[in-house]
Amino acid sequence: MGNKNKTISFRVSEDAFEALRDIAEERDISLSAVFRDYVDTLVAHDGQVRAVPEAELESMGETGESFPPRVEVPKSFVREHERLELEADHLREQLDEYKRYVTHLREQLDGDEEDVIYLEDLDDRGDRGEHADRGERDEPSFRLG
Repeated sequence: MGNKNKTISFRVSEDAFEALRDIAEERDISLSAVFRDYVDTLVAHDGQVRAVPEAELESMGETGESFPPRVEVPKSFVREHERLELEADHLREQLDEYKRYVTHLREQLDGDEEDVIYLEDLDDRGDRGEHADRGERDEPSFRLG
């Protein structure tokens, strides 16, 4: 598959374009690099990114808020999540084991074509019929029906 770069194209107003160009010049990077940085940040934070002016960011630090926001999660939730992850790993391992077993059985079945026994081949009495000499009892005879 590889790691191919893709092109994204969209339209913005002229004012927005000029503002973005100014941002790029301030940071001494290309306009494309501004967008690549933003996209990388957006992807890294699973789409949970918001633009915050620096002044607001500094005031947030004074009030005790942090950015990005943090959420307290009960330990029971974390334990349950870890348990489910372990169970999922175990189930994946079992599935892989079952797949290997099925593959083994299929290979065994494909290789055992010589083990097919036809009833005609078992009837070694041939044309002697049912009234053959009953003195020969080397092999047991069976009657179906």
